[in-house]
Amino acid sequence: MFPKKVYQTRRQLLAKDVESGVILIPGNSEAPANYADNCYKYRQDSTFLYFFGLQDPDFVGVIDVDKNQDIIFGNDVSIDDIIWMGPQRSVADKAARVGVEKTKKLSELPKYIKAAIKAGRKIHYVNPYRYQVKILLSDLLGIPVAALAKNQSVKLIQAAVSQRIVKDKYEIAEIDHACDIGYAMHYFVMQNCKPGIAEQTLAGMMDGIAMSNGSMVSFATILSQHGETLHNHDHSGIITKGRLLTVDAGAENNNNYCSDFTRTMPCSGKFTTKQKEIYQIVCDANNLALQLAKPGVAYFDVHVAVYRLFAERLKALGLMKGDIDEAVEAGAPALFMPHGLGHNMGLDVHDMENYGEDYVGYGSAAKRSKKFGYGSLRMARKLVEGNVITDEPGIYFIPALIEKWKKEKINAQFINFAKLKDYYDFGGIRLEDDVLITKTGNRLLGSKRLPITVKEVEEAMKG
Repeated sequence: MFPKKVYQTRRQLLAKDVESGVILIPGNSEAPANYADNCYKYRQDSTFLYFFGLQDPDFVGVIDVDKNQDIIFGNDVSIDDIIWMGPQRSVADKAARVGVEKTKKLSELPKYIKAAIKAGRKIHYVNPYRYQVKILLSDLLGIPVAALAKNQSVKLIQAAVSQRIVKDKYEIAEIDHACDIGYAMHYFVMQNCKPGIAEQTLAGMMDGIAMSNGSMVSFATILSQHGETLHNHDHSGIITKGRLLTVDAGAENNNNYCSDFTRTMPCSGKFTTKQKEIYQIVCDANNLALQLAKPGVAYFDVHVAVYRLFAERLKALGLMKGDIDEAVEAGAPALFMPHGLGHNMGLDVHDMENYGEDYVGYGSAAKRSKKFGYGSLRMARKLVEGNVITDEPGIYFIPALIEKWKKEKINAQFINFAKLKDYYDFGGIRLEDDVLITKTGNRLLGSKRLPITVKEVEEAMKG
């Protein structure tokens, strides 16, 4: 939790941008795993965390813009709760820690909202992603669940994004810490990836490092020898000599700030010549993005620059052909990297994407491309100081996608389909770092960089 002045200032700025009405920010409830008393690990809503800072379930924050008043609705614990949970601070005491002076029982929220609606006041909310909160808002506002998205407050979303997309010094310190946990997770795998070990063992140990140093993993760990499947959560394989292991994983620290790294390594500890050729292209693309990312540069343009590097280098290997400019314009490199170069990161590993990718990564100044590959870019905005983004180029050989393009003659003038046959069992390579945009350029987050060059990875794997 940050100093209460941080939360007070955030709420004041939000109210100023929204201008009038009532801002309604529900926290999350417990989520049962398989029956009511057996719940998933609790995770507070990030919008509530950002503006109200409290980790408690079943709290609702209200910012009354017109009356310049903040309220937290929640219930004090009962004796039954104390028996199971121990003594707890009162709602009023918790609220005071984040600079909120007024609290009410949760049962008073419907009456409060009903009075505001009756007075003709606008209720600003963001469409929820959890069903408990959808039902709550539907009941409070008299809006069918299916219509909540259509009636959400675009003004609130835009105001929240404008604040949260620029990280302050407190947030940057938290993300640095989360990145250090992420470093430990990935370095463990580099030192313990040996033929014969189960993927599940490595993935489980990684997750344990995240939980023993923070709150949890920032998303379900991807650890697979089938790196050509972008989000492969299957860990049923056995590490096999000659294959590549792609590991995409991160940590969420105790204050819920996230990290997100990807490294790809040779299961035998040494890259083959073929693996090294493709790996070096991806490594160079990662470093190119770092060279280009700075204030005033659109991240879309960095994505295009990475595609150009891919086209040039893959043509040199005989996997692409034709005019480079025309290939990049047509989106031909998307056959090898069908995802975007990166995304925002902060309290969410894909920061604020519950608001909608276009609001977060594009805003009003950029428009999402309809081209395959280009349209998958989550962050296209011009970069500004304080942005936290990921830099994650990858090259993947996806047999089903290659066959589709071959059959439909998609970009056939730029792709050497005959030579790609030799890569159907290659897998994929992705290399991802977390980046803070600074006043004049950028810096990597965390106290040190994960091994990334061929030599560094092979040296780390000797351990």
